Amino acid sequence: MTLGHEDLVRRASALFPRLIVAVAAGHHKRTMFTIAERLEIAQELLASHRNVEVIAFRGLLRDFVVEHGGKVVVRGLRAVSDFEYEFQMAGMNRQLMPNVETVFLTPSDQYQFISGTFVREIATLGGDVSKFVAPSVLDRLKQRVSQAT
Repeated sequence: MTLGHEDLVRRASALFPRLIVAVAAGHHKRTMFTIAERLEIAQELLASHRNVEVIAFRGLLRDFVVEHGGKVVVRGLRAVSDFEYEFQMAGMNRQLMPNVETVFLTPSDQYQFISGTFVREIATLGGDVSKFVAPSVLDRLKQRVSQAT
């Protein structure tokens, strides 16, 4: 979880009375941490947001949203390159759940370029990612990288 993710949650939690951060099992992405570890990280980092709940899920986002009574899906957009994919996903989700809206939020300026994939790659190659993640995440990254070498 990057500072960009935290920024989006902070801003989205101000817009909605209840916000669920859905931590996906990562079936299509290579992840550095297990689902249980990522859930723990998110819960730790977002604990100060009283209206935010962090829940892990597997399968279709549609099923998760319906199960939890969601009315809005909030997605972050960093760059134009994100928009095409996210726009297609929003259209597909609209077909699967016509009563649920998708809202796009852009990160604050200082976080627009941060990508979890870039952070993971920089950390794996021994680079400094302290400007991109919370201190507790940095500690976990360092520990994981040292275990891999």
